[in-house]
Amino acid sequence: MSNTRRKAITRAGYISIAGNLLLFVIKYWGGLVSGSVAIMADAWHTLSDSLSSLIVLMGARISSKPADKEHPFGHGRVELIAAILIGMMLVGVSWEFFTKAYENISSHTAVQYGWISIMVVSLSIISKELMAQYAFYISRKTESESVRADGWHHRSDALSSFIILVGIFVGPYVWWIDSLLTAIVALLILHSAYGIIRDASSRLIGNPPSPKTIEQVRKIGKKVCQKELNIHHIHIHEYGTHREMTLHIELPGEWTLDHGHGIADELEATIRKELDIEATVHIDPSN
Repeated sequence: MSNTRRKAITRAGYISIAGNLLLFVIKYWGGLVSGSVAIMADAWHTLSDSLSSLIVLMGARISSKPADKEHPFGHGRVELIAAILIGMMLVGVSWEFFTKAYENISSHTAVQYGWISIMVVSLSIISKELMAQYAFYISRKTESESVRADGWHHRSDALSSFIILVGIFVGPYVWWIDSLLTAIVALLILHSAYGIIRDASSRLIGNPPSPKTIEQVRKIGKKVCQKELNIHHIHIHEYGTHREMTLHIELPGEWTLDHGHGIADELEATIRKELDIEATVHIDPSN
């Protein structure tokens, strides 16, 4: 991981932690004043964002370590593991919300909202969406899966706060609205957790090269050799932002070993330059 990329991820993590801690205090206070379990649960959801940001920072630090004998391709996949941990945390938060919603329904607990609740929840919506947009910007810039997961964590918090804001205005007419809102928040968080775990796990297990990547490699092959190489058996392995590729090409059997090796070397170098992928080329005789 480059120093610039690591600094960007680290900065995003620290901003997330500071903002979430401040919002936790404000939202929990607002929940206590209004007696809303949904707002207090939302505050704990915000606090869990700080924990996920700590995981992002740990992932960035560990993944920045250079390759060694035990890890010849570097430590980039630590970021994917960090994203999975964030997703698992979201599952736990979701379950806690479901439990609280059931307890409130069973006890027929009603909530009397006030202007403090409206101000606190509105502040949460604006702040969390701004934090989400910043995290998405950094994730696009650095191609960090864990920062993207952290962004969705912020987004889920903003959405849950928005639903609570709607419920505040409905509360005077429906006694069980706070419990319903708590359950809806839990479903939103669970959905986010599923997406994060699915995407990170898929990349960790291994994805096939995209059609776009395959087309780019074939165009590079034609440019290098000025002929069709019949590139096939393309496999790609991702280690964070470091990517390794293996592929087969076909060259005339009568060509010398030196000639074929030169073509393979040039193809590997061009793929490295244009696609930032370390390629290993295997040569098959075309005849």
